[in-house]
Parts: sequence; C-alpha cells; structure tokens
Amino acid sequence: MFRKMRRHKQQLSLEECEEILANEPRGVLALLGDEDYTYAIPMTHVYVDDKIYFHGAKTGHKNDAVKKHSKISYCVLNEGVLNDDGWSYTFKSVIVFGKIRTLDDRDEKIEKLTHLGDKFFPTHDETVKEIDRLLDVTEVFEITPDHITGKIVEEN
Repeated sequence: MFRKMRRHKQQLSLEECEEILANEPRGVLALLGDEDYTYAIPMTHVYVDDKIYFHGAKTGHKNDAVKKHSKISYCVLNEGVLNDDGWSYTFKSVIVFGKIRTLDDRDEKIEKLTHLGDKFFPTHDETVKEIDRLLDVTEVFEITPDHITGKIVEEN
C-alpha cells in the first residue's frame, strides 16, 4: 500500500525514526482542507506510546479538516549538521502516514496534555497550571501511524 523508498540506502530504521519523533519538538501536519486543497501547518508534538499528540483550539480550519478526512501525513526534520563546506547540511527526516482523531475522554486529554506540557514547559507545575487554565478550550489530537519512514539527506 505504501511506496518503498526509492533511495533505500538512505533509509532510517524504525528505531531512528521513533527517536526523531520523540526528541524533535516540531513537525508539519498535512491534512485535506477546504476545497480539497492540502492544508499543511507547523505543530509542536509529543510522541508517546507509539502515537503522536498535539493540541489546538476547538474550532478552525484544522478541526474542520480533521472532521472531514482522517488520513494525514506528518513530517519531522531533525536540526541537522552543517557540513564542512559551511553552507550545506546533513539532516534526517521522518514522514508518518496515519489516521488522526480528537480525544473525547477528559482524563485521556489531561494525560496527553501532561506529556506535551512536560516536554515544553520548564517545570511540571507549569504544565499543571496551563492544563487547569485551558483544558476546556483545548482540543487534543492523536495520530495513529499506519506507516513510518525516514531518511538521511546529505546535501552536496
């Protein structure tokens, strides 16, 4: 169902892909938006229990697209390393193909927001304060991967 990587010698292992998903803070979520145009937006995420989670407002273009079509792709790049030539980079990228849904269960939302907050806030107390303050106006999204692929790109 999913294409094999054309440049298979550059392919990352699943473990390397999961490490990038777990450690990198941001990616780009691609959805099917209005008028069937691709809608791609940068997101901060957390990778927990083999799934990707992020949050957002309860209304808007992203929410409408999620309700319309559950299939997505999510792309994450690592920071990369500047090559000796001083201008090109070697970097790794991961693309996740999967299904997205919004979480309805309040306890599950709190659990996933706690993981997300603990990744980005300096202290757990700050995470708890933000969840208490914004839980009722926050949507939590879950991506269940169907296929994960990654590769290393060496620019020359």
